[in-house]
Amino acid sequence: MQEFERAIASYCKQLRLSSGLAERAMLITGESHQDFLCNLLKSEVEYRKAARIEKLMNTAGFPKRYSPDQYRTDEIDFPDSVSFQSLLGLDFLKQGKNVIMYGGTGTGKTMLSILIGMEACRQGVTVKFFRTAALINLFSDHHSKGTLGQLKKKLNHAGILILDEFGYVPYDRTGSQLLFDHLSEIEGSQSIILNTNLEFSQWVNVLYDQRMTTALIGRLTHHVDLILFPGGNNRLRESSINEAFSRMSVDRKEH
Repeated sequence: MQEFERAIASYCKQLRLSSGLAERAMLITGESHQDFLCNLLKSEVEYRKAARIEKLMNTAGFPKRYSPDQYRTDEIDFPDSVSFQSLLGLDFLKQGKNVIMYGGTGTGKTMLSILIGMEACRQGVTVKFFRTAALINLFSDHHSKGTLGQLKKKLNHAGILILDEFGYVPYDRTGSQLLFDHLSEIEGSQSIILNTNLEFSQWVNVLYDQRMTTALIGRLTHHVDLILFPGGNNRLRESSINEAFSRMSVDRKEH
């Protein structure tokens, strides 16, 4: 039996099949040669799919992993067309939309964005998760080293880019401009999930440039699902970010 396993392992290597296929070949059964082969190949497909998902999870950059049953949605204000399940179903991605999550610290924005990202990985979508300040610093660092193209190449593989903790600290001016340039370049080709505790009117305080801030808000909200996280503070339900978004939505419908 060991002779067969070694021979199968050798053939797997030549055919670039997984090394574990030889071990599985010694355990899998079938009612006929054809049934055995079908079962064996099926196990290889399942193994590769699981390995692909795990690779996507590992390279996404999630700080932690969660299970959907850990999440509570009773204190979240979803738009009429959005639900927890539709987010996990990636409806926004299929519709070419961005997602902005707005609310105070500890209200569940990061966890929800990670859950969405993990489900995207399970569906074969490449995801990149960053604390916004860390990504801006990366842009500045690569720019100074002349390797900005390499960073953008990695980011361009993503179907979903998650920007967490946007606005928690003031940003490097050069890095902010580079992030703005990148988001402008990928507009329409990737979906952005942005988590923030800042109203639109305050974004200029961390980005410094009013014109760039206005343009960034316009790009992100052109096709967007805005999700509010009041988290016990009902004033957030009537905050200016919601009012501003409502006005923008009306303006677009009129034009």
